[in-house]
Amino acid sequence: MKEKFIKIKPIIIISMLFAIFISYHIFIRNEEVEALSKYGSRGNEVIQIQTKLKRWGYYNGSVDGIYGSQTLAAVKYFQRKNGLTADGIAGTKTLQAMGIYTSSSSSSSSSNSNNVNLLARLVHGEARGEPYTGQVAVAAVVLNRVKSSSFPNTIAGVIYQAGAFDAVSDGQINLAPGSTATKAAQDALNGWDPSYGAIYYFNPNTATNKWIWSRPTTVTIGNHRFCK
Repeated sequence: MKEKFIKIKPIIIISMLFAIFISYHIFIRNEEVEALSKYGSRGNEVIQIQTKLKRWGYYNGSVDGIYGSQTLAAVKYFQRKNGLTADGIAGTKTLQAMGIYTSSSSSSSSSNSNNVNLLARLVHGEARGEPYTGQVAVAAVVLNRVKSSSFPNTIAGVIYQAGAFDAVSDGQINLAPGSTATKAAQDALNGWDPSYGAIYYFNPNTATNKWIWSRPTTVTIGNHRFCK
């Protein structure tokens, strides 16, 4: 007895493969979404989010790893302050802004590392010996300039702009930064701005430029006066 073989038309095979492809990618996409923290989530990533937001003053609740209403409100507050969509979901962009890297954002790690190192060297050269908050504020000034249309739009561009920072002019930018300067740079990159939006700072005891005194002050930290 001869076995009968059913012939399947090529168009049916292609349709089946396409359906499998689409289903796979929908599954993967859903897995990625579920891996991000949102209201109701629990776990280590939520603890990281709460810890960082509490350190920066966005969150006053317990660091318990539970993404409740307080964490939701804190994430929205952080998102609004950092130009992100304030939906309360700690997606890839929000996590990156907090310095929390998932597998989907690993490609950004190298670029972020370079920015941290350069910013840390600037902080070390300009503000070592200053209070920690003042070191973060110096780093924040660089980032505020990046956001301003009056300055270059990259960290390197701002730091190496002619005459912008004494640490570049006298070569201290090339010194290896300590752990404090590195941490300050990372905190500024993650959204902490104790300078309150300043784009300049100076030491009133040594400043010789009369123009800088005309700028409105935002805050004074240690030996530095920060201004807009």
